[in-house]
Amino acid sequence: MNKKITSLLLTSSLLVTVVSCTDASTTANAPDPNTNANFSTSNPTASPQNTQAAMDDAQDETRKRQLESDIRAREQRTGDSTDRPDSDLASEVRSKLEANIPKGNLTVESKEANVIVSGTVSSAAELDKIKGLAMEIKGVKAVTVRASVTTQ
Repeated sequence: MNKKITSLLLTSSLLVTVVSCTDASTTANAPDPNTNANFSTSNPTASPQNTQAAMDDAQDETRKRQLESDIRAREQRTGDSTDRPDSDLASEVRSKLEANIPKGNLTVESKEANVIVSGTVSSAAELDKIKGLAMEIKGVKAVTVRASVTTQ
């Protein structure tokens, strides 16, 4: 009787293993994104409607308050330390600029807490705001502005 139960359990576990291995998908039979019509190479977020919606969202007071709150929360997590990772500094400066200069097309880099802002803005007033806004972020030592005003 004991041999029959052991044999039954062994056979059942072997059967389960074989079935689960044959049902598993592999990369060999995975869909090819180059040939599958369901994949799109276009960027759906780049449409004029989505771009305008993103700009409107960036200008929204609720969004500005949320970005400021996120920045303050990150600063509180680091304590009084001004020695912060460059990636954090760049991200926070980018958020700050996005909230306050929504029509800007700006990129932000940080190397040893020296922030470099490049790109374009739509007015001289926005260009003048960049350095002050970036310096509000705790840990930023210096700001170099390589942005310019677009002429449209």
